[in-house]
Order: sequence, then C-alpha cells, then structure tokens
Amino acid sequence: MLQQPFPDRPSAEDILAAVPGLAPYARPAVVLEPVPGTPGVHESSIGGPLLWPADEPWPRCSVPDETSGEEEPEPSAMVPVVQVFRADAPGGWWPDGADVFQLLWCPNMHWDPPVPQPEANPVIEIRWRRAADVTSVRAEPPVPLRTGDELDGFVPRPCTLTPFACTDFASTWELPEELVPDVRRLMEAGREAGGERLVPVTSLGGYKFGGWPYWGITDPCEYRCDVCDAVMPLLFTVASDDRTGIVVGRFGALRVFACPRDVGHGYWFDVQ
Repeated sequence: MLQQPFPDRPSAEDILAAVPGLAPYARPAVVLEPVPGTPGVHESSIGGPLLWPADEPWPRCSVPDETSGEEEPEPSAMVPVVQVFRADAPGGWWPDGADVFQLLWCPNMHWDPPVPQPEANPVIEIRWRRAADVTSVRAEPPVPLRTGDELDGFVPRPCTLTPFACTDFASTWELPEELVPDVRRLMEAGREAGGERLVPVTSLGGYKFGGWPYWGITDPCEYRCDVCDAVMPLLFTVASDDRTGIVVGRFGALRVFACPRDVGHGYWFDVQ
C-alpha cells in the first residue's frame, strides 16, 4: 500500500485548532505521488504516454538552447512530462469542459528564454483537453532532435500518479508576523517527538495541483495576468524527485501560475 506523502502531518482541522488565524490562508490542493511503472494513455502519469490526438501537431521548441549551438536551431520535439485527469485532481483550477491537463517541455537547458519561461530550465508547453474529443490517439511522440545530458533531469522516467486531496496553507514567508511563531511551534512538534524533520504544515511539496507555493530562494512575489491584471495563483508544481528522475533548479520545484479568470490569458513559470 502506498504511504501518504505526509504521514506525520496533522489534519487540516487539527492545524486550524492549533492556529485558528490560518483559516484565511487555506487553499485546496491535490498532491500526486509518483510510483515507477508503465502508465497507459488513459492514466495520470509522469513521463507516460499522452492522450494526444493523432491529427494534432506535436509541440516543438525553436528557442536556442545550450546544446544547439545555433542562433536559430531546427525546432525540436518536446517530451511528455505530466498528464493528469480531472477525476484524479478535481478542483477549481479546471477550465470549463476540460478533463485532461498535459505539460510538456523541451528536454534542454535554456539560459535566456522568452518571458514568461523560467531561466536555466526547459521551455514549457501546456495543453487542456476533453478526453472524449480524442477519438484517434497518436501512437508515439516524435523523438527530440537534441537532448541535454541525462543528468540534467529533463527526461522523466515513467511513473503512475496516486492523488491525495488535502488543505494547504501559506508558507511562513507569506503569513502575518503574529501567526509565524505558532506555526513554527507546530512544525517543530514532530522534531521534539523524535522526528528528524519539521512537520509539513504549510506550502506542501511534491507534484501538486493548487495549494500554495514555497518561497526560499527569493522573497514572495505576486504574478499578475498581462490581459486582465488578476493575481495569478499557483496552478501546478513540478517537483524534483529521484523516482521520476526530474531535476529542476537546485533540486527544487518548477511552478506554473495561471490566470483564475481564463487560462487562455497565459501563464507564468518560475523555479524555487
């Protein structure tokens, strides 16, 4: 049986009982635990086959990268990174009519990609689709023309995903000062009971829909939609993980922020 990702974490009810002031800083989230395996096209996965229409062009990256050696390299096929079905991660982050989320990226390092892509990371492409609309599935994705070193961590190993719905709370970086001591005491409780690490209370890690981002490398910042100026909450987190072979940043996390009014307005990507 797969162990829950945060077995020592108190329930949301217990957390709020200990720190009632956290209530306005609660957000729903779904953490997706990877399990090495052979996912199918109709399963949520990391590095697995995508439910991709046979007649839809495959995304390609034409942004110069550290392996191309050219100012305008020949476009290279992207690789599947994440596929999640709505049934596994229900929540307010889904656009109307969509029930499949897909994230692909170019398996090469890009030092100076166009905004809003993250520096020194792969260039990302996102698709939302309706599974029932895909009547003919592409058999195989095209092979990238260039790939970075295997140790770069940009070509994931296939894993299935097991979802765990939870309530996430803002990190201490984003909380009012008066709440921080109580939250830290709660996080230290596990260590005092003999644990080696702090109890995960806020900004949960891992592959995650929704919830709150973790801040550590930079101060918290607010991303706003270029179209409607709405504040863009965290949509999805891609975590560095030994099981998937993915490494972003300094074994950190790549985060996708999206406009809450319309994902068609675009995204913002960063790495912590």
